[in-house]
Amino acid sequence: MSFFGNVAINRVNLHYGIQQFAQTAGGIFFLVYMIKAGVPVAMALVAQAAIVAERFVVRSGVVPLARRIGLRRTLMLGTVLEALAFPLLAEIHGVDAAFVALCAITPLGSALYWTCYHAYFAALGDPEARGGQVAFREAMAAIIGIVAPLLGGWLLLTAGPRVAFNVVAGLQVLAALPLIGGPEVPVGEGGANGLRAAGVGAALMATDGWFAACYYYVWQIALFVVLDESIAGYAGAVALAAFAGAAVGLLMGRVIDVGHGRRALILAYGVAAGLVALRAASLGSPWLAVTANALGAFVNALLIPALMTPIYNRAKASPCPLRFHVGTEGGWDIGCGLGCLTAAGFVAMGQGLAVPLLLALIGGGAAFAMLWREYPQRA
Repeated sequence: MSFFGNVAINRVNLHYGIQQFAQTAGGIFFLVYMIKAGVPVAMALVAQAAIVAERFVVRSGVVPLARRIGLRRTLMLGTVLEALAFPLLAEIHGVDAAFVALCAITPLGSALYWTCYHAYFAALGDPEARGGQVAFREAMAAIIGIVAPLLGGWLLLTAGPRVAFNVVAGLQVLAALPLIGGPEVPVGEGGANGLRAAGVGAALMATDGWFAACYYYVWQIALFVVLDESIAGYAGAVALAAFAGAAVGLLMGRVIDVGHGRRALILAYGVAAGLVALRAASLGSPWLAVTANALGAFVNALLIPALMTPIYNRAKASPCPLRFHVGTEGGWDIGCGLGCLTAAGFVAMGQGLAVPLLLALIGGGAAFAMLWREYPQRA
């Protein structure tokens, strides 16, 4: 099937493109702006853990709300609520009232958005073309990621944080528009909820949450620190990474769809393990760190199709994709929260950021072992 053969997925991808523009122009500065505003590194990681913990709690209300107003409308509401965090981010000055408010409000939109987005994408997509559809989405996001960080960094440096983050909030709200008139996906009346609904998917996403805590969140802070807390340098490094990996995921998705899932896994997680080691070794050299960050785009493009293809297919085959993704997202929150707290503990003990980065190997190894069983051996 052509990437563009599913009209409903095309509409969802247009929405996702705008949403990703907002998140890549503003969301990539979430933790680093905390550091810039005087929040200690360990406290920033604890804040991220607190955010995902609250997301885990808030997510229990997603199914009742979606049954009442519909999955598509709940997704639109989550899209709009995600915008609330950005104006608050601009007001942070250390660990103050704005910081506390940001940690309290951010999970509301995030819990609604990501749970409903994954369920909506899973329900509307095509299992036989899932790898290609996920890969196309991620390639589109990578292309957007070339421009959006540069725009966000330029606005922060020239117009200041209030203007920059309010512009990003406006873009986030606009992302809801393509969903108007989209198909509705029914939410079942019964069945297992939360982690019980997802089973293996929730456990798999927990391993990915741990990996994300160390590989993404710790690395964002580490890269910012090694670049002397330069907003311009950090934005440029993120844009360079997006440029480097924009086309890789399309090939990866095709490899999965034609039945070579295990080859894709070996490549994806092999490259990821090597890059984790390189990132940990790069913290004393800005140029090496920028190179390691650029290579990370290839890991993103390789990992996401390999991880999400079986999860989306399991969700579509389940009695209720929304309940399934309540469980998988809950699993991700547990893994990410534990990973962030563990990383914060190492930093608080004076270990620096190299050791927390290497902890990503634990999550990556566990994810590889579980995914190996999801992809049958090709004869």
